[in-house]
Amino acid sequence: MSDDQGGRDGQGGPEGQGGSDGQGGSDDQGGLSERDLAVLALERRSWPGPGAKERAVRERLGITPTRYYQLLNALLDDPRALAHDPVTVNRLRRLRDERRERR
Repeated sequence: MSDDQGGRDGQGGPEGQGGSDGQGGSDDQGGLSERDLAVLALERRSWPGPGAKERAVRERLGITPTRYYQLLNALLDDPRALAHDPVTVNRLRRLRDERRERR
């Protein structure tokens, strides 16, 4: 396991669901952990409102929305995520860049 894979969330506690991130089966997923793939999958969906998405983050991933967005932001800079789902990652990068420009 590489240092950036294990150190992305910095914790192996309850929020770090799937303590074997990056191990076992990572080759067929481009080196992304199951949690990383789940984060990208949630971002591909459309949501009726912000509350539904936050609820899904807590129920499906077992992490807080704040932690979810920290992980998502790190994924947007990860070339493995771009290789796995370029449409979603590029869309989210564009949105992030637009928000930064408005500040």
